[in-house]
Amino acid sequence: MGYVPGQVLGGKTVTLGSLQLGVADAAGVAWAIGKDGLKGWSGSAVRTQYTDREADHGAWAGKTYLGARVITLAGTVTAPDLSTLDAAAEQLFAAAATTDTILVVAETIPKQCTVRRSGEPLWDPETDRVARYSVMLTAADPRRYSTTLQSVSTALPVSSGGLTLPLTMPLTITAGSSSGSITLTNAGTIGTRPRFTITGPVTAPVILVQYPNSTVQQLAYSDTLVAGDSLLIDADARAVTLNGTVSRRRYLSGSWPEIPPGQTVTVQWTASSSDPAATLTGTCRSAWM
Repeated sequence: MGYVPGQVLGGKTVTLGSLQLGVADAAGVAWAIGKDGLKGWSGSAVRTQYTDREADHGAWAGKTYLGARVITLAGTVTAPDLSTLDAAAEQLFAAAATTDTILVVAETIPKQCTVRRSGEPLWDPETDRVARYSVMLTAADPRRYSTTLQSVSTALPVSSGGLTLPLTMPLTITAGSSSGSITLTNAGTIGTRPRFTITGPVTAPVILVQYPNSTVQQLAYSDTLVAGDSLLIDADARAVTLNGTVSRRRYLSGSWPEIPPGQTVTVQWTASSSDPAATLTGTCRSAWM
């Protein structure tokens, strides 16, 4: 049968890099996902350690962590002819890259993770138009993230306005303010870690993350950013990078924040001196197990 480009073949659609599975592409190639063709997406292995209790029943349980997420994509490809089927094979091999690639699964809430090829791709032609495929991928970070990136910015807290003497009639009273505060929400089921970007000029900025239970975590940067500088603080990688290339980790002190599942945190910031052009941007994605 012929397939219409963009035709959904039933079930979930999956996008691996630039390759979309579960639909027919512009060349009329139908990329069907098998009944069990998305293994590993809904669950992840765990790693933990138990130590037997001496002279007692049971064991002492250590902390439990999710292991890397191993995903297998499998299904059937149907093409108009042999040459198109051969080209489809090359598309699959290229999409299952050995470098970081975004895998997106279309669900009620679309989710994504970053994967790399971790096994030999299987391509088994059944005819000159039909082939079965299977690729194994591994996400080092097992969290499944929202495809929607939250990004909120603020200047430092300031207020201005009021009256200046002597007065000149008629009076015009203006006021302006910046709260210096943003909120970030994790609608998922596992903690997610934010990124903060500070742009200068600003001296010794301090970021305060307040949780719903009123506890506060602080990140303090002891150096100065000049106009045009951009400082990225990545709570997941635990890295501090100036202008995209230079590590400034030694200037940062405090605790790395994590946004708990189902919670919203309030982020404020201060500095010993600054310019109105200085900004703080916080970004995060909701995360699921």
